Amino acid sequence: MCLGIPGQITEITDINQKLAIVNVGGVKRQVNIACIVNEQHPAESCVGDWVLVHVGFAMNRINEKEAAETLKFLEELAEAMG
Repeated sequence: MCLGIPGQITEITDINQKLAIVNVGGVKRQVNIACIVNEQHPAESCVGDWVLVHVGFAMNRINEKEAAETLKFLEELAEAMG
């Protein structure tokens, strides 16, 4: 099973390597954004984007509502299991 965790890109750290800092639940991590950049949406324009992060890669962009719903679900799941 794959699990993508929502996070928001806060800064681009290396345009050439396509690396960015993503805030995931208050924890900032460096992730690779190569999967979400293209000519219409270059790395420089990704700051502020919400993304699903899986094993250090931003797999795709999502909207803020989707991110909030997913984070809420994950919190509820953690509470139920804890």
